[in-house]
Amino acid sequence: MSCLFCKIVDGSIPSTAVYQDEFCYAFADLNPKAPVHVLVAPREHIGSLEETGEGDRALLGHLMWAAARIARDKGLAKGYRVVVNTGQDGGQSVDHLHVHLLGGRQLTWPPG
Repeated sequence: MSCLFCKIVDGSIPSTAVYQDEFCYAFADLNPKAPVHVLVAPREHIGSLEETGEGDRALLGHLMWAAARIARDKGLAKGYRVVVNTGQDGGQSVDHLHVHLLGGRQLTWPPG
């Protein structure tokens, strides 16, 4: 498979691991938009949130749980943002479902 994130998840492409378990792999974003910018990706390839189905509910919850755990581990008690970009118009640049965890500074709204 030629998916960039699949290669990061399987270790073919080096990354800075932040958290990992049997369901997901989290790593530091190479182009961070905040002092803490971590990507949480499922180990299995799912192209986007749009491609998920009924059987993915537990995995989707797990990705959110992992983001919250990482936020606690990173000391983001004052707050953080969790974002899932979906599709071209939603700003998704890699066709592998992933959650952005951003924090470490005051985040403004709207984001862009």
